[in-house]
Amino acid sequence: MVRARRRHLPARHFELDEGSNLLGILRLSAYFGVTMALSPPQLLLLLLRLRVRNLLPRFYHRLTCRIIGLDVEVRGTMSRKAPTLFVSNHTSYFDIPVLGSLVEGSFVAKTEVGSWPVFGWLSKMQRTVFVDRRRHTTHRQRDELQRRLDAGDNLILFPEGTSNDGNAVLPFRSALLSVAEREARGETLTVQPVSVTYTKLNSLPMGYRNRAYLAWYGDMTLGRHLWQFARLGPARVVVEFHDPISIADFRSRKELTRHCYAQISGGVANALHGKAE
Repeated sequence: MVRARRRHLPARHFELDEGSNLLGILRLSAYFGVTMALSPPQLLLLLLRLRVRNLLPRFYHRLTCRIIGLDVEVRGTMSRKAPTLFVSNHTSYFDIPVLGSLVEGSFVAKTEVGSWPVFGWLSKMQRTVFVDRRRHTTHRQRDELQRRLDAGDNLILFPEGTSNDGNAVLPFRSALLSVAEREARGETLTVQPVSVTYTKLNSLPMGYRNRAYLAWYGDMTLGRHLWQFARLGPARVVVEFHDPISIADFRSRKELTRHCYAQISGGVANALHGKAE
């Protein structure tokens, strides 16, 4: 059974009798049906190493957002330079289809994600780069990240290291942003901070308590959490792309990390309070 990583924040509980069982069944049936239908073509594209292997996941994530009721609002301009390292806050596994529907790229995730049922398979189908925090594997991860960047692949990174309750952004780990110090194709790597904020549920502003329907943290189990959300109405997600930067704009990686944190946490705060830059 997959659980969210434990944090000091207690999980908010919600009533099981809320929402529509029929809607939940229809949504999840459609989701798993689409997943089963598109997995074989994607596997073939990966085996043949065709360029379209990076495009099909984006189509899949867009379709997934429509099926499960995620209405994505985009603010700012997404970097079109390849490769770009997209740095984002992390609230839930829903961040994957939300960002995947917009960015043609691969996620950087902790190794254990690859063993999750269904989602582990899907992450491999999108060529996710798995990061093992054990020191003796660091060189292999570094080489894989460099290979992907040199190939022009965009990467999506969550520097909080885990998901949170959606009400604030957890501190960033500067070590996870070490990839920003690398060059790609002989140029300094472009970094773009991205804020992801869940703002409405059933067309109403999402308060502190209701944000737990989308945020995945604490002792929440993945299957139960997904079922509870699938039974509810649509949710609005605000994705804000902040100005692109690079390590060359700062004196150190820690300064770059602080800048990304300030941009992203500010974007989340603005979205939660209904503000737009």
